Amino acid sequence: MQAEKLKQYLDAPGPVASLRLTRVRGSSPRATGTEMFVRAEALFGTIGGGQLEHIAIEAARELLAAGNLSHHMDVPLGPEIGQCCGGRVEIAITRMSASDKSAAVEAAQVEDAARPAVHILGAGHVGRALADLFQHLPLRTVLIDQRQDELDQSEALVERRLSAIPEIEVMNAAPGSAFIVLTHDHGLDFLLTSAALQRGDAAYVGMIGSATKRAKFASWTQEHCDGLSVADLICPIGAGGSRDKRPAVIAALVAAEVITALTSETAAFHPDFGDAVSHLAAQ
Repeated sequence: MQAEKLKQYLDAPGPVASLRLTRVRGSSPRATGTEMFVRAEALFGTIGGGQLEHIAIEAARELLAAGNLSHHMDVPLGPEIGQCCGGRVEIAITRMSASDKSAAVEAAQVEDAARPAVHILGAGHVGRALADLFQHLPLRTVLIDQRQDELDQSEALVERRLSAIPEIEVMNAAPGSAFIVLTHDHGLDFLLTSAALQRGDAAYVGMIGSATKRAKFASWTQEHCDGLSVADLICPIGAGGSRDKRPAVIAALVAAEVITALTSETAAFHPDFGDAVSHLAAQ
């Protein structure tokens, strides 16, 4: 998680400066409150990249080298700095104390806890490929399977959970979670998918398969789930027009679907998630 990485960064020897956007007017790559951290030889995070970030980093390193405590910048994002956003930002640059570092780690822990969860139900080839992708995004990713040997093949830095009854994992998931169902058994796929849909609060429910499988599932729900609606189900998943069926390609298309669902305007359960994605992508 980001909090652990940030703590390792801040605990390293040498002074650290915080760069925080304290005011944003007009168009800007990032929002007020965005923060990054600067050492003489290393960076953590981003305030939006481009020339703005470059000159802010240089100012922070000058502050550290001179032994100063703080500096304020007011930067127009126009032709004068070679950036065309058209807005204006103010940046507070501060040499971090021990208490500042502790506060930054605590804030990162809160952010980690608030991240939306993605439950990958099935640790086969596509499930493991999905875990490989999601580990790089600001998500709480859980890879779930009934088979320990399949879980052991995943090298992704995500939670791996052996579960004899994966329906319980679906039932106990946090509101606003995403569920991707791709187990080794069609019957189990139907059980898990119906459990996810019955929650009524999932940000995304997707099941691997085809249009035929979706039709069979719809018929199955009529018989076994009191006519549960399948309108919110994505099946087949990753149907982005590609004919390539390699697991890594399917995973990339599915990941795009999930991120779109989690960052849409209706994903109000975590309104800052879209900004968090931009943050990670720019690192």
